[in-house]
Parts: sequence; C-alpha cells; structure tokens
Amino acid sequence: MHFALYGRNFGQDAEKRMRVLLEHLSRRGVRVSCCTALAESLRLRGIGIPAPAAEFSGAGDLPDNVDIILSLGGDGTFLSALTVAGDSGIPVAGINFGRLGFLTSAGRGDAGCGIVDRMIAGDYVVERRSLLEVSYGGMPSGLYPYALNEITLQRSGPYMIGIEVSIDGMRIPTYWADGLLIATPTGSTAYSLSVGGPVVVPHSSVFIITPMAPHNLNVRPLIVPDTSEIEVVIRSGGHRTMISADNRSADIGEDTRITVRKAPFTLSCVGFGRDGFFEALNEKLLWGEDRRNEIK
Repeated sequence: MHFALYGRNFGQDAEKRMRVLLEHLSRRGVRVSCCTALAESLRLRGIGIPAPAAEFSGAGDLPDNVDIILSLGGDGTFLSALTVAGDSGIPVAGINFGRLGFLTSAGRGDAGCGIVDRMIAGDYVVERRSLLEVSYGGMPSGLYPYALNEITLQRSGPYMIGIEVSIDGMRIPTYWADGLLIATPTGSTAYSLSVGGPVVVPHSSVFIITPMAPHNLNVRPLIVPDTSEIEVVIRSGGHRTMISADNRSADIGEDTRITVRKAPFTLSCVGFGRDGFFEALNEKLLWGEDRRNEIK
C-alpha cells in the first residue's frame, strides 16, 4: 500500500505521536510519500521519514499509484488536503493531531496506528462527499474554487451588509446580516452549526443557506436541493467584503455576482463503519449530553 502523507508545520505537543506513527509505518513496510511542508517540519525536529520517501508539493506532482492520502493534523489540515486530492478520486483519511478533529477518522490515543493497520488490511469504506464550487468575475487564480465544508461571504468591518440571493433564478428576500454561509452536509457540523444551521447527515443531497447574525427576527436557515444554482450579490455600501472557500479567502468588490453550485466531482473519504457520523456527534460535539440522562 502507498500512503501520501499530507500535513503542515506541527507543534511540540504532536511530536511524540508523529514519531510513533512514522515508526509504525516503517515497521509495516508500506510505501510512503510526503508533502514538502510536512517533510521540512519533520526534518526540523529530527524525525525520520520511512524510506524510500518521495516528496510532493501539491496535486501537480503527487506520485503515481497513491492508494490513500493520509492527512496528519486537525480539520484545517483535512480541508487543505482537498487541494491535493482534487478530482483524482484518491481517498483521504484523517488522523487527528489537532484539537477537535471532527473530520478525522481517528482520535489522538494511539497516534493513528490502529486505523493504519485497518487500512492496510482493507478494513475500511470509501465515502463520497459532495463539494461546492464558487465562481465570479475577477476571482483570483490562487483561490481554489472548491469547498468541502462551506462558502462564506461576510463583512470585513463593523457594517451590516445586504445580501441578495437567487436560487435557480428565483429571488428570495434580501438578508441584512454580517454575512451568508452556504454549506454542504459535511459542513453542517462546522461553521454552519455555530451560526445556527441544522445538523445534516453527510450523504443527504442538499445544501444549507444560513445568514450570519441576521438583523431580522423572522429569518431561518434554508435547505435547498444540491442541484440548485445559487447566485449572491453583496450590497456593502462600499465597505470591504470577504469570500472564503473552507479555509481559503479573498476580498471581493461590491456588486460582484457570485455563483455557487455543486462541484462536478466528489471527495473520497476513508470511513470505518456506517455509524461513524453519529459516533462523532456523541464523542466530539457532546450530542445530547445531559447529567440527567446518567443512570445511577
């Protein structure tokens, strides 16, 4: 099996677990490639990479015959791994070296050695997650246009903005708010959740439209089919506005017409059972946690 290790600079708190995982990969005799940013951080801390290890900087020079991209970090690292996996169909597995790690497949306990063994044994499933694609005139070439969690448009200063939204050409009432968030089912447990959006099972064929801090008492999140084409125009009174696709962002000008639709490809994610989503809700978001439910 060939693992491509993807990650970024990591802190001292993750050093021990990183050593344990890489030593385990070496013992298992798997083929390993490593992204340049992670390789430099490993060398800086004197951590060896299993040999032979090719290096890659992105999707353009990802080695051939990679079976799984192993994302080592938190949810931010996992989201960035999308830019490497792209439309290749190579599944991404996450090992949590961060804090929450909702998107990752393993906790911090054994440094991920257990799920590595399961992947080598073929004991895993591949889940296909829908992505969002954003486009608009003047979009910078450095802004990767696909998102696993969400596309957001929000104010950059202390001014409320007007947000005009059309769904398949039909205008809905203007939102007056701090911003607007369009999320996938995967992203329903991320930023969308924190601004009042619903929790959605990942394989649902929908998108979530949620205003951020709306100045209306009668505004609620909206669920639309993922076949919808969503157009957004920001009225900001000349003030700066920001657009983001997951953890990548850029400034946009007023009156820019932004289009958000379902991407033409999906992201393949490694999973370990059909109940993983609900287990993550219980374990990481403390779903239904209530001391009154404890049995004495």
